[in-house]
Amino acid sequence: MTSKRLPSAFCELEEFSEIWCLTTETERWNQRVASSMADLHRFYDAFFPRLQEAIDYCDKFALDELPDEALNLLHLIYSLIMVAMAVEIMHQPAPVDAADAVMIRTGGPTP
Repeated sequence: MTSKRLPSAFCELEEFSEIWCLTTETERWNQRVASSMADLHRFYDAFFPRLQEAIDYCDKFALDELPDEALNLLHLIYSLIMVAMAVEIMHQPAPVDAADAVMIRTGGPTP
């Protein structure tokens, strides 16, 4: 890890920030399908218990005024949502019976 990306209250999640602080849904999708279930579970198990606390932290700021650390935390939340589908529902990184499923967004909400 090269630098601190998350608010200090979430320092134990720093190890996931380099991999999962991704700005687009397509990047998060690609990371999920490229990850092992063990890696997905590790991220999910570490972050899910703190999810509401992370949402509450981000809610202290207007979306267009998020400090970098809060924006990174928001991106981590978005990644957890993507990972949760694999962990809780599909039990595998890629969708079941979806052939060569891909996700390509040409635009999306920001942040």
